[in-house]
Amino acid sequence: MPAADTLRTRVDAALATLRHPRLGQTIAEAGVVHDLVVNDEGLVSFTFHLTREDPATLVRDARKAIQAVEGVRDVKITVRDPGGGAAPGGTRPGGPAAVPAAVPAPPTPQEMPGLGRVLAISSGKGGVGKSTVSANLAAALARAGHRVGLMDADIYGPNVPRMMGVEEKPPVTGGKIQPLEAHGVKLMSLGFIVEREAPAIWRGPIIMKIIQQFLRDVAWGELDYFLVDLPPGTGDAQLSLVQTVHLHGAIIVTTPQEMATGDSLRGAKMFERVGVRVLGVVENMSYYVCPHCGERTELFLSGGGQKLADELGVPLLGQIPLQAGLPQLADAGKPIVVASPESPAGAALTETAARAAELLQAVRSGPLPIAPR
Repeated sequence: MPAADTLRTRVDAALATLRHPRLGQTIAEAGVVHDLVVNDEGLVSFTFHLTREDPATLVRDARKAIQAVEGVRDVKITVRDPGGGAAPGGTRPGGPAAVPAAVPAPPTPQEMPGLGRVLAISSGKGGVGKSTVSANLAAALARAGHRVGLMDADIYGPNVPRMMGVEEKPPVTGGKIQPLEAHGVKLMSLGFIVEREAPAIWRGPIIMKIIQQFLRDVAWGELDYFLVDLPPGTGDAQLSLVQTVHLHGAIIVTTPQEMATGDSLRGAKMFERVGVRVLGVVENMSYYVCPHCGERTELFLSGGGQKLADELGVPLLGQIPLQAGLPQLADAGKPIVVASPESPAGAALTETAARAAELLQAVRSGPLPIAPR
């Protein structure tokens, strides 16, 4: 059997392992791969039919599966929409077969093993305390003895410098940006580079370049955990991150109110759409603890975080209370897990960090535990 035929068999077998979620078949059975060519030099090319209803991660998964085949040197994929969201090979109602239009294949995110477990921290809307949660989770992991990095990808409102108590510009050594450090956490933020009052009026390509530079041009060293504080919503920063680095999971931060959980649900679905698993939900401002008597009071409608977690089929990782003095500590650059670890909020955030670390380690060895619906 010629060498190319043998390689073709291995490529076919690799494609047969991938399932098409919408059609319920392997992508080979679904007929979305066309004009497959495998030559003697290990070059593979084919056309992939992808409709608007299909996740773009199918193309990325196909590329990675073929790149892993022994003997493959390069993979070229042309992505085409067979027309108007119709099934592959379909036609528009009342008309002839649609003329396929080429669309660019999504970039394949890179494995960056030096960063350790990469965790995105996101929210559907602003004002829910996402950056506060990010800074405290990073500091809690560092207090537990882990090597931790925190990247502030909130381009429009970089709050990590103030919350971690660091303001100076990072030095550059040997062509690499040296991250600053506070509370045992290595830090990088746009807030270290631009003036505090400077507005970030930037389009998508510039945001992508900033995120790529923060990932590739910063001397992070060897880390155990790498946390990324994302801006609210589902925009350019989120897409740039998932297209640049392989994420091991995401945490969704919400507050108990229905409006916040509704926005957070959309943010979580965005991660599912691009093939990133949601590890769990953190409900911030969950309740209020009286500093004098310790009585717990529900200031908002309760249960929103648990409802969101149940809808996503993931754990509720923590319920973080409102606590007197917490905003002042944040403004002073002192995370509550450092300044007052035994307080209700400090203890809740420390426990949440431990649960997140446990789930991130589970990614390495097998499927995540899923909360019952």
